[in-house]
Amino acid sequence: MLQGQFHLNEMHKTGDVVLGGLFQVHFFSSVPDLSFTSQPQQPTCHGMYVLGFKLAQTMAFAIDEINRNSNLLPNVTLGYTLYDNCFELGIGFRGALSLASGQEDQIVVDDTCVGNPPVVGIVGHPSSTISIAISNILGLYRVPMVSYFATCSCLSDRQKYPSFFRTIPSDTFQVRAMIQILKHFGWTWAGLLVSNNDYGLHAARSFQSELSVSGEGCLAYTEVLPWDKDTEELRRIVDVMKTSTARVVIVFEDASRMIHLMDEVVRQNVTGLQWIASEAWTESTVLQIPHFMPYLGGTLGITIRRGEIPGLREFLLQIHPDLHHNSSYGISLVNQFWEFTFQCRFAPAPAGWLEGGGALCTGQEDLGNVGTEYLDISNLRPEYNVYKAVYALAYSLDDMLRCKPGRGPFSGNSCASLQSLEPWQLVYYIERVNFTTPFGDQVSFDENGDVVPIYDVINALWLPDGSTKIQKVGEVKRTALKGEELILDEGKIFWNFESKKPPRSVCSESCPPGTHMVRRKREPECCFDCIPCSEGKITNKSNSLECTSCPEDFWSNPQRDHCAPKKTEFLSYHDPLGICLTTTSLLGTFICAVVLGIFICHRTTPIVRASNSELSFQLLLSLKLCFLCSLLFIGRPRMWTCQMRHAAFGISFVLCVSCILVKTMVVLAVFKASKPGGGASLKWFGAMQQRGTVLFLTAIQAAICTTWLVSSSPTPHKNTQYHNDKIVYECSVGSTVGFAVLLGYIGVLAVLSFLIAFLVRNLPDSFNEAKLITFSMLIFCAVWVAFVPAYVSSPGNLADAVEVFAILASSFGLLITLFGPKCYIILLRPEMNTKKAVMGRGIVS
Repeated sequence: MLQGQFHLNEMHKTGDVVLGGLFQVHFFSSVPDLSFTSQPQQPTCHGMYVLGFKLAQTMAFAIDEINRNSNLLPNVTLGYTLYDNCFELGIGFRGALSLASGQEDQIVVDDTCVGNPPVVGIVGHPSSTISIAISNILGLYRVPMVSYFATCSCLSDRQKYPSFFRTIPSDTFQVRAMIQILKHFGWTWAGLLVSNNDYGLHAARSFQSELSVSGEGCLAYTEVLPWDKDTEELRRIVDVMKTSTARVVIVFEDASRMIHLMDEVVRQNVTGLQWIASEAWTESTVLQIPHFMPYLGGTLGITIRRGEIPGLREFLLQIHPDLHHNSSYGISLVNQFWEFTFQCRFAPAPAGWLEGGGALCTGQEDLGNVGTEYLDISNLRPEYNVYKAVYALAYSLDDMLRCKPGRGPFSGNSCASLQSLEPWQLVYYIERVNFTTPFGDQVSFDENGDVVPIYDVINALWLPDGSTKIQKVGEVKRTALKGEELILDEGKIFWNFESKKPPRSVCSESCPPGTHMVRRKREPECCFDCIPCSEGKITNKSNSLECTSCPEDFWSNPQRDHCAPKKTEFLSYHDPLGICLTTTSLLGTFICAVVLGIFICHRTTPIVRASNSELSFQLLLSLKLCFLCSLLFIGRPRMWTCQMRHAAFGISFVLCVSCILVKTMVVLAVFKASKPGGGASLKWFGAMQQRGTVLFLTAIQAAICTTWLVSSSPTPHKNTQYHNDKIVYECSVGSTVGFAVLLGYIGVLAVLSFLIAFLVRNLPDSFNEAKLITFSMLIFCAVWVAFVPAYVSSPGNLADAVEVFAILASSFGLLITLFGPKCYIILLRPEMNTKKAVMGRGIVS
């Protein structure tokens, strides 16, 4: 027995098999207060929603078209029962229960329980929240429901909603499509407004999750719009939008509640925002009015795939009011639409209607002469989804009825039949349905009951005459290879800004080259400061949060945007210092050659003979080598120059000091021979002994150099310790011990020469060679004692310059002190160049 009758706005047509439908034909409902002391009154609906009525008529058209198709469901007539839900959960739920259980006063069940259910499937519901509530109940009995507008991603859960299907993509794909748009225009900073229901709240969670995974942007704010017109809350939300730096606002909300938000936006005159609309309000005509379009013009929206339904307009024109409708529930949906369209009332008219100048409806009004959204078939989007939903149920029934007995999918290979149809059997066929619409779209459902996702991207164009045009500017679809693919025709997009260009919407501008991001505390990751990279580092292209160190031989340029080769530094022939040292070295060599020429020309004179001419010639040659070896310290270090420079330096100076030492020893021998009984000492310092001594002392240094080069040879070295941005080319000494022994050996010979010369400094001759040697060795030792700390503390090429300076200074010191006085006498005082004068026996004035 029927326990109670629901008073619902409906449309009905009988048939062998009946399909149910749930549509929002009215915007609003008036639900009486529940006192819980008496039976509540039935709710009433008001505010005709033309698109909702058109969707219901589209379902009626699809069923009529199927009934006329001899290839689809032959010998079976489809009927329908359509209910208006008035966008109210309670009313929609009543309609679903009425469809599933029927409205008959009494049902007599025989022993076989044979008979069709009131409806075999339901098209609807458009609301995600109401679809969730209905599917929770219908899913228990596996009654299939194919929604044309419910997009909540939560409805893809097959465990909770095993018999729910939809011909519109879920919000998961819609969110990804919006993120593709944000990415395309570089909008990394956006606000999100969502409705206070499952549709909006799930969209918000999905949006935040997808943004976090993709890293394509951040949400400046997320606000939940109030369910009713809460003026204070709406004012607060619009204040947030107005003060935020985000210029892009994404809205998941129904068109009827967007009106409340836009009223407040207009009141506060919030302009300069780029709106991105969800499919729920993208093409709503109630928002496309001159009052709102100065603010909503240029809106980019995700909308349902547009389709074409041939013959639909002709069918829509066929509706006619029922002048004999006597239902106790009120006038029929067609009559309500007629009254709304022509602004008239059917008799009997409400009290005061005629007195107020209202007209009576005759039923003869011409619908074709009225400019209404109802007859517009140029942009069929939700209508196309309804059309596909009806056909999905029809093709599933057709597949079921074509089952061959004994080859069926159910137990015992049985087939289903209309006489004993169970709803879950139809669910089986819906899951496997696959057909192509006359428009060319393939329709099938995945394992979650979702269709292959594809959306159109539309743009709201505000024309100068105040009218509005909705134009398609692209599409988003999922492909097997590329995933979500966005195709946009930017040339067609209308931007509602003075620049006529896309706005900038970022929390922080991208860091320029040479800087890296430092995120601000307690702010989204899109908000950051740009800090310059330190020296030697440049912007990391793969990770903008840090800088990348340049390779060893490179250094960051002043802009810190790329690594440039480090400047190389060494004692070069082209540097002023290198030029000066080279010139000085060549000058010293030239002077040695001149002095050698003078001595050769005057080799028979007493002063030359008295100074041991052979050793003097050897000394001059060794000094030339000393001057020339300094050239090995100038120029870019190479392996052979590093090995040769210290060896040549060590051997040249040992040769030089050895000559001085032997000369000093000869002077000492002469001094002893001048004393009684001292003549025997001269036999040990003949010409052969002198040459042998020099050769022996030099050979020791050569052995030291050979051992050093073999065991730990000096090598070229790129030193980056002195300057971070420069490479100092130098010769590493290899073995410090080897270098110390080389210098130490030279020092021992020099000190020994100094001591011996000091002992014989008071010879009675006018020209005292010992004094000159003492003075020269004093200068030599002073130079090299000062060299050691200066060399150790000098960085880079300055160390080479210090060593070259020491070589040149000591060489010039020896040259000047040992040969300067003699050249002076030879060239300027020839009267002193006599045996008597040299022996100190003559007085020269």
